[in-house]
Amino acid sequence: MQILLTVIEYILIIYALYVSIYTFVLGGSSIFYKLPSYLYNKPKSKFAVLIPAYKEDGVIISVAQDALEQDYPAELYDVVVIADSLKPETLIKLHALPIKCIEVSFEKSTKVKALNKALSSLSNDYDYAVILDADNLMESKFLAKIEELHVQKGFQAIQGQRASKNDDTTLSFLDGLSENINNNIYGKGSVVLNMSASLKGSGMSFDFNLLKDNLAEMESIGGFDRELELRLVQSGHKVYYAHNAIVKDEKVEKTEVFENQRKRWISSQYFYLRKFFWKGIGAFFTLRITLFNSIVLRNLQLPRLINIGLINLLGILAIAINSVNQLFNADLWLLNIVLLDLGVMLSISREYYSFKLVKSVFMLPVIFLKMFGLLFKLKGANKKFIHTPHGSTENVKQQ
Repeated sequence: MQILLTVIEYILIIYALYVSIYTFVLGGSSIFYKLPSYLYNKPKSKFAVLIPAYKEDGVIISVAQDALEQDYPAELYDVVVIADSLKPETLIKLHALPIKCIEVSFEKSTKVKALNKALSSLSNDYDYAVILDADNLMESKFLAKIEELHVQKGFQAIQGQRASKNDDTTLSFLDGLSENINNNIYGKGSVVLNMSASLKGSGMSFDFNLLKDNLAEMESIGGFDRELELRLVQSGHKVYYAHNAIVKDEKVEKTEVFENQRKRWISSQYFYLRKFFWKGIGAFFTLRITLFNSIVLRNLQLPRLINIGLINLLGILAIAINSVNQLFNADLWLLNIVLLDLGVMLSISREYYSFKLVKSVFMLPVIFLKMFGLLFKLKGANKKFIHTPHGSTENVKQQ
């Protein structure tokens, strides 16, 4: 029995060390992130701003209107709404705007199908394509900042900063906090370590033909951004994270929406881990560390909140038991707790350290239990499109 307990403990310790070291290294690296210097030249690149809108009647009009207000020459970008299952009255309003409205209809809708239809319908005179969610609001200089990075620095795939648009409830605050940690670990930290930043599904920009060619080969149902990132990295294109190019994103306020969203994310994470796993292992042995990180290291982990809860709980329990009968390795568990918690703290931006953060801590056990329960409800989740509905969109922009 003692041998079995020891084996189980060291399996857990190895996993916990991997998670803790990864979080600490990338979280710590994020504080050294600096944007590359570049000159603000007169814009010359043409953008297609793609906004897939599936049953998004409540927000799409205001989002389309907001997208037209970029501090960027109007003749150099087109707002393209991909209208899927919108109401007739919404379509009338969209067609009245100075945008391109492409109506699509599928037996089973997915974002990849919508994007492919739009890209095949557009001319090839665009230099870059931006993808937004139907609730996203770009800051006024988003396109200008992205264009400078594309043109002067040669980045062909860029992920902008998705910042919280609403934090009036504890759940939406925590959702925004989670996004902030992801921005710092998978965005800033990855760039500092010369690896590819992660794609987040919106607020991202690509060389037009690069995006078109890669999406044409994809049939993703959920988590298309994960597959797109892996395809890009395989072909030698790293994703750059642009912290100064901000898109306001609506955070969930209802528990059932939160659960559906996370279920979709977790399912797609492990779906693509299985799909690309052996390519990731091959990348390790051929020293393609960026690809190994994007496929394996990033996706092998359980969701962060589950990791934080499990590692802290198991560590405290092991330390407590060890103080009585020396059954577990207290030193290694303490190391895990310190590295993980410090890494998380380093990954939280200064503006999130507030009374709201203290207040939200009391909700974490409930969310932890819900997230843990989702691990047993993933069967078939990546075989159907799970839509996240959005509420009304306020015209909130960071200048």
